Amino acid sequence: MNSLLTDIDFIPEAPAQPEACETKVTPDQNTGRLRKLYIESYGCQMNYSDSEIVSSILAKEGFDTTSDLNIADVVFLNTCSIREKAEQTVRARLRQINALKKSRPGLVVGVLGCMAERLKSKLLEEEKLVDMVVGPDAYRELPNLINEVDGGQRAVNVLLSREETYADINPIRLNTNGVSAFISIMRGCDNMCSFCVVPFTRGRERSRDAHSIVAEAQSLVAEGYKEVTLLGQNVDSYKWASADGTEQVNFAGLLERVALVSPDLRVRFSTSHPKDITDEVLYTIKKYPNICKYIHLPVQSGNSRVLELMNRTYDREWYINRVKAIRRILGQECGISSDMIAGFCTETEEEHQDTLSLMDFVQYDYSYMFFYSERPGTLAARKFVDDIPLEVKKRRLQEIIDKQRELSLLRNQQDVGKIHRVLVEGFSKKSEADLQGRNDQNKVVVFPKGNYQKGDYVEVLVDSCSVGTLFGQPIK
Repeated sequence: MNSLLTDIDFIPEAPAQPEACETKVTPDQNTGRLRKLYIESYGCQMNYSDSEIVSSILAKEGFDTTSDLNIADVVFLNTCSIREKAEQTVRARLRQINALKKSRPGLVVGVLGCMAERLKSKLLEEEKLVDMVVGPDAYRELPNLINEVDGGQRAVNVLLSREETYADINPIRLNTNGVSAFISIMRGCDNMCSFCVVPFTRGRERSRDAHSIVAEAQSLVAEGYKEVTLLGQNVDSYKWASADGTEQVNFAGLLERVALVSPDLRVRFSTSHPKDITDEVLYTIKKYPNICKYIHLPVQSGNSRVLELMNRTYDREWYINRVKAIRRILGQECGISSDMIAGFCTETEEEHQDTLSLMDFVQYDYSYMFFYSERPGTLAARKFVDDIPLEVKKRRLQEIIDKQRELSLLRNQQDVGKIHRVLVEGFSKKSEADLQGRNDQNKVVVFPKGNYQKGDYVEVLVDSCSVGTLFGQPIK
């Protein structure tokens, strides 16, 4: 697990969610194109999905991707602003790349994504760390912006759009295992959570054409993919209507359309918002066996007063009602994960205990856990004082982590003795004698390789577990 000196932690083996901070580098793609593109993607799945769009746009302009920074012609850092540590990491990395640039003056360096709008002037003019700053709605302009830099100019486009969804662009799949892929179904966010920068860095919500989403899923199945994850900052608010008004599709309707693409295509989604997830969505999940019985439902705090300060637009009772609906409709076996923030402005010890008690009630399978990190420009930064001492934030976060480890182990122990359908993703991290994949509840399952291979569905009888992993034997 990450050190408490960072501002994020999660149970080991938990799959990355849009709030989790990771870094991924473009793989090598050698098709003989003249220039090499290198992208480091930070933060969330939406950023990784955006990097696939960027690679597709630039492939048409003569770029292959490379994993070797030293041979790249253009270097992009696709950035995250959700935590202060993420921005610090990007700045440090830019300084390293600029040291390389001194020996390669023709190297183009740019920042994409969420840091672009917020820090454009500092990055371009004050610190002179980059040649180009491009926001998440301006990727179609990348060829022109690169040409500007090639001509000796600095380039910037951070304009946000009310229409852009990149629905017509077929992403180049990066860092793929050939089994699972992301499909972005919407962009932006209309929720003004007081701690969050996303509405300011990604703009207003826009839902993508439902037909283009289904077509992308069909294409992935044809290419041999077995699982898709539908991505959005708040998937439950997905809403698309045809130009002539004859079709209207909400998230439940979209889930059904994607599930019907193939019974062998697993369908996941992230992230749900507690204020918007409906019984209609839950019954749709129940109706189709290939829609995974797993929901990421961030709570952030278990206390109603703190939730109001966070502008989450629901209270503790509402959240509990939604959890009860999940358990009633989908059963106790449905996996639920969450995000939690320790030490938000003015949070008391009693209110912190409310978060721990809510965790006991829900029994989360795993969580992404942070201590509060004030972000400039957010509602919280403007309205509230970040008044919880750092050592108190760290202590509260550790208590949340300890609680989650207990609950994760408890939930995994309940899976022992049961048969799980596992989609094989590849070798186990510890041994090529074992394979690993995920079950319906998004948990990692490890079992002996036998004659199975990546992309197979395998019935596995789980016989033991750890906090983050299930272990078992395949059932022929």
